[in-house]
Amino acid sequence: MDKERLWKRFQAHMGYTDAEMEIFRSDPLKVRMVTETPEFVKSRIIAEVIESHGCHAGHKVGQKFVMDGNGQLITGACPEKMCLFALCALESPVNAIYERFISHSDPKNERTAVVQCHDVGLDKGGWGKILMKVSVEPAG
Repeated sequence: MDKERLWKRFQAHMGYTDAEMEIFRSDPLKVRMVTETPEFVKSRIIAEVIESHGCHAGHKVGQKFVMDGNGQLITGACPEKMCLFALCALESPVNAIYERFISHSDPKNERTAVVQCHDVGLDKGGWGKILMKVSVEPAG
């Protein structure tokens, strides 16, 4: 697809005016994110629960939070209930994945991250906690 057609589709998707597109396209990083990272649409970001104890939302080992390459939840592939404290913990690793997409620094998507939900666990004054392994997989 030629770049101007890509930009027209992007503008329609975002609902941007021509003036807003000018602002968006004035940022070289944003331009690179749109034009040079086809991995975004070809990938899924997966956060798999690898430990769980006392989770009020009931998240269990093996459950997965599934996102598209843009970090948007694919709700049909996720648990029916999702804890906000677990989702908030995913912001940093998903941003790191974006950086890897943009820099093409992990072409086989081999790096993973392990994060803990924002609850500190019963022993530290909270309710419970879960740990999640965050990785990238091909969409499919």
